[in-house]
Amino acid sequence: MDVKTLLLQQWASCLDEEDWFPPLEKVLEDITVEQAIWKPADGAMNSIWELVCHLLFYEKRFLMRFLGETANEPQAENNESTFRLPTETLENWKETKQEYFYVHRELGKILAKSEHEDLYRKIPGEDNSLVLELKSLAMHDAYHIGQIVFLSKMQGAWPGKRSF
Repeated sequence: MDVKTLLLQQWASCLDEEDWFPPLEKVLEDITVEQAIWKPADGAMNSIWELVCHLLFYEKRFLMRFLGETANEPQAENNESTFRLPTETLENWKETKQEYFYVHRELGKILAKSEHEDLYRKIPGEDNSLVLELKSLAMHDAYHIGQIVFLSKMQGAWPGKRSF
């Protein structure tokens, strides 16, 4: 199996293909706004929505840099500010999810269309090549998907019976 095929598989498993962990699209499917903004009483964890905003920030920033649209890339003072929520409405929750799904899919399309030499070309504004950045983003997604599942379970929002 080549690197591109392996990475495409990893990328898909973070969004919509079941693997060793549930894909984010399925995890978020029935999460309400109330569940999305919920935090444990001690406040030590980010909410589900904050985690999705954080994932979206880094994927969107990378997409904009890859496309050479740095003027449109999201900005943050520091990592902590990447968790910032828009106004907490149902519409904004839906928009956040849809934008994340769109950006993730766009990056997947870029990967799928890339030739071997494109995979290893350094991306302006990034430290690494397309293949290394997407590998890191996939691992980052998997890590935070685990947190989102845990938060869902803490709220009793995780269905007792799932296919994964």
